[in-house]
Amino acid sequence: MVEEESVRVVRCGGSELNFRRAVFSADSKYIFCVSGDFVKVYSTATEECVHILQGHRNVVTGIQLNPNNHLQLYSCSFDGTIKLWDYIDGILIKTFIVGHKLHALFTHARAEDSVFLIINKEEPDAFQLVSVKLPKSSSQEVEAEELSLVLDYINQSPKCIAFGNEGEYVAAVRDFYLSVYFFKKKKTSRFTLSSSRNRKHAKNNFTCVACHPKEDCIATGHKDGKIRLWRNFDDDKKYTYTCLHWHHDMVMDLAFSVTGTSLLSGGRESVLVEWRDATEKNKEFLPRLGATIEHISVSPAGDLFCTSHSDNKIIVIHRNLEASAVIQGLVKDSSILTGLMIDPRTKALVLNGKPGHLQFYSLQSDKQLYNLDIVQQEYINDYGLIQIELTKAAFGCYGNWLATVEQRQEKETELELQMKLWTYNKKTQGFILNTKVNMPHEDHITALCFCNAEKSENPTLVTASKDGHFKVWILTDDSDIYKKAVGWTCDFVGSYHKYQATNCCFSEDGSLLAVSFEEIVTIWDSETWELKCTFCQRAGNIRHLCFGRLTCSKYLLGATENGILCCWNLLSCALEWSTKLNITVLEPDPNSENIAAVSQSSVGSDLFVFKPSEPRPLYIKKNICREEVKWGVFVPRDVPESFTSEAHQWLNRSQFYFLTKSQSLLTFSTKSPEEKLTPTSKQLLAEESLPTTPFYFILGKHRQQQDEKSNEALENELVQLPLTENIPAISELLHTPAHVLPSASFLCSMFINSLLLSKETNSAEEIPDDVDMEEEKESDNSDEENDFTEKVQNTDNTDLGEDFIHQLSKCEEKELRKFRKVDYSWITAL
Repeated sequence: MVEEESVRVVRCGGSELNFRRAVFSADSKYIFCVSGDFVKVYSTATEECVHILQGHRNVVTGIQLNPNNHLQLYSCSFDGTIKLWDYIDGILIKTFIVGHKLHALFTHARAEDSVFLIINKEEPDAFQLVSVKLPKSSSQEVEAEELSLVLDYINQSPKCIAFGNEGEYVAAVRDFYLSVYFFKKKKTSRFTLSSSRNRKHAKNNFTCVACHPKEDCIATGHKDGKIRLWRNFDDDKKYTYTCLHWHHDMVMDLAFSVTGTSLLSGGRESVLVEWRDATEKNKEFLPRLGATIEHISVSPAGDLFCTSHSDNKIIVIHRNLEASAVIQGLVKDSSILTGLMIDPRTKALVLNGKPGHLQFYSLQSDKQLYNLDIVQQEYINDYGLIQIELTKAAFGCYGNWLATVEQRQEKETELELQMKLWTYNKKTQGFILNTKVNMPHEDHITALCFCNAEKSENPTLVTASKDGHFKVWILTDDSDIYKKAVGWTCDFVGSYHKYQATNCCFSEDGSLLAVSFEEIVTIWDSETWELKCTFCQRAGNIRHLCFGRLTCSKYLLGATENGILCCWNLLSCALEWSTKLNITVLEPDPNSENIAAVSQSSVGSDLFVFKPSEPRPLYIKKNICREEVKWGVFVPRDVPESFTSEAHQWLNRSQFYFLTKSQSLLTFSTKSPEEKLTPTSKQLLAEESLPTTPFYFILGKHRQQQDEKSNEALENELVQLPLTENIPAISELLHTPAHVLPSASFLCSMFINSLLLSKETNSAEEIPDDVDMEEEKESDNSDEENDFTEKVQNTDNTDLGEDFIHQLSKCEEKELRKFRKVDYSWITAL
């Protein structure tokens, strides 16, 4: 049973993996990246998430390996704390409370007990680099109040801070200034480039900085695409710099290799550039990485690189510039025009992804499954260019069909509209384009929906448009003697007094179609396409429209722009009830009569779960988040939950996910993110730490054979041993730290006694002597009879609580044996 108090709103994924630079483990087996309030640990070999480090109460802003212990990881957050983790076991070791809002974290080996942080001063745009001494203490939480200023007036981005030459100096860039602080001299040198005001068309703004690991050399990236290499910067007058130029746009990030022989750079061209020996002649490229490179990281071993991209993706790259792994999160598009959908086949979340693509995102593993290219045109990264947008999508016929709408409009009179219908191919396990319709309507398409009724023979699609029409599309067979061609054609065009059609939806059985025309809702018969009735509610245009399901299928719900939620009864053709709610999301549960409505208020977003037949909501959750909820969807559960409270039973068969305006994916859950990890990923972490010796393989096979034998024995065994899960002696041995346990001699007797059988449970061998003597007196002492007697005895002795089966006496034994010997073969002749 799941307790009522355990249900809460949690961030279930979709956080930015590209918010900060990723960090490699010392052996390059793992890669760490921040993800909202968590730190995720991925395997570089399998791309699986093996651990989620959770403990911060706000966004994690920086992660670094502990320079004194490569098996530990530091993290800092906006919550003002630094946490030290054991990432192999996913355990929080210690928390250091700093108190300030922390924006970035840096470490190096020379500062043994100190870390460097970027903190915010009282002014909004003034940031400082400070050194924080981490006190040594045995307590779990320690206050770190000893802060010392290193640099003032710096950029808040960690890409604008770099430590060089084994921690001898730190370089910081902001605007047109480069500042270098020398720790031994305690001196700061500042270098200035001419600004755009003094030089025409100049874009000398600093964007990022990197320091050579062994030499006095600083590399800076600039807004005009140039890379400057600074040398002799310990002298304010003798300093020099050389320029490298390939990027046509701003340089987003720089990183030196471990040995310092190569410099890596990336930007909006989606190309990783390796400058070998820091010369312009020796350049190597890794192109077509898919999106803008925002961060570049290098593993401590030097064998791997990784790039973080603007489409929420991390690519692990070998030293020879070959991509080896891709960790793709939820792509954050500028606007989710398609809304949230669920693929009926994979149960994946489907929505807008890369420009012109649909992304299929796994909610369980928090990663993208694949992209479907809808527009099928090369995307040109130019802010002034008007691109083709994917605006609508819908699944139909249990995932066999997919309908998409794309549009492009430069002027009000120039609208390019295209509708595509895709069929699922079982051989390729993907969608294939079947029909393409140019200009299906004369104006923007506002809604489209399939008829997904079980009894529907012919697939049907309905589109609604601002041109005042809704169109019905059906699948037709245009086969001839040469080839078979199945495609979609328009079967019916409907309208209502030249009003704009805004929404459309089918009833659960597919017999009715509801189409809203501004303030009016029309009901159409899906067989004859006759107008049956209309509902008019003068409370603004209809924003959302949906039918009730199962026992509530006679109801139709509509939400208006003026904040009114209406429920109509289709049998009486009258308004059943209405309430004042500013509905932004109205989603029916496919597995029940429940409907989720999210209302926007001045404080935040509120959730109401109700049945259309009852005016009283089943569940109300105020202020589920501070932001506006834009989209929501019900996802059927693979394993139903067992909530006891009536208020939470709506979560038993489906889980409700919702997406906010800033594209944070949230849900109602009872499990922590660590519990959502698949057993295979947890097993992977354990197996990677074990040596694969011959003895390991022999022991594994021996254990497997032993388990098989024990399973067979359990099937035939009549006497069951007591379960050891709830025995205090065993749980005390397994869960108590060894250094606080009492001596083994004290625990031995208690442990052995706990493994013995209970006195109330009699073994199969404990047969009374008088029964044995009676068996010997019998003339026909067969194996069958012995087996029968043993089973009777075992059945009698099975623990059934207070009710025990009656023990057979000697006379009853004799009567039963005589009864079994009677010949009943004459019955077969009847």
